Amino acid sequence: MELPRLGVVIVTMGNRPREVEELLTSVAKQDVAPARIVIVGNGSPLPDFPGLPGEVTVIENEENLGCPGGRNTGIVQLRQFGDIDVVVELDDDGLLVRDDVFRRIGDLFAADPRLGIVGFRIADEHGETARRHIPRLRAKDPMRRGLVTAFLGGAHAFAMPMLDRVGDWPAEFFFTHEETDLAWRALDDGWHILYEPELLLQHPKTSPARHAVYHRMTARNRVWLAKRHLPALLVPVYLGVWIVLTLARTRTAGGLKAWSSGFAEGVRTPCGRRRPMRWRTVARMTRLGRPPVI
Repeated sequence: MELPRLGVVIVTMGNRPREVEELLTSVAKQDVAPARIVIVGNGSPLPDFPGLPGEVTVIENEENLGCPGGRNTGIVQLRQFGDIDVVVELDDDGLLVRDDVFRRIGDLFAADPRLGIVGFRIADEHGETARRHIPRLRAKDPMRRGLVTAFLGGAHAFAMPMLDRVGDWPAEFFFTHEETDLAWRALDDGWHILYEPELLLQHPKTSPARHAVYHRMTARNRVWLAKRHLPALLVPVYLGVWIVLTLARTRTAGGLKAWSSGFAEGVRTPCGRRRPMRWRTVARMTRLGRPPVI
């Protein structure tokens, strides 16, 4: 069985030089070397990175394009090489603890031609996985492997043929819910999403709400998701569920105000091309434990 050729994309804003060096050291220790490594400076200059396996390309975006835009820069570069089968994307403050991660990824994609996305398990330095990092509802066991409807943006692998069919990251999202947009497109095109907890990225414990734009973009992008991808009957259901959940979860008046502003922005602004998923995709997601209304 011939293993696919792996390309690695790491996006950084240049403010974590020590963490990036440690991540690249863990990449260099892998028992299967990637064919290509692309390091993207998202609105920041970067140094050279000597001593890495494979061909290393450093790209400096003139401005911060956000998480999805920066990753697209790396994917476009890998696509130009023309010899990459699987794209591995890693957060710049993560760390590969084991040295067999890339070999395991290659085995997974070689065994299933319909495998589109593999999501890693993310755990902090104490080995704990936050509830929000388990891509299932009512999930307590982060070690439960299987097919899912979502994946984590901090550590994952894509089949390049899947990206070629469904498209790259939605750059206009900038931050939050870009993973859901890509996952829904992949599922609707018939690809599998696998959560593989044996693929571990160690990542410091953080909260997405630390970003000033979190509440606004969370609301705006949820509205865009519904407008872009849901059957018309499910749009008010999805948005209604998330209005109730947000009112129950948000603890500050400032957060609610920013969320309301983002929701209104999502309603009044264009969301890109509308391509609602098929009802059989809705049924498939429901069988997998997460209908596209929660």
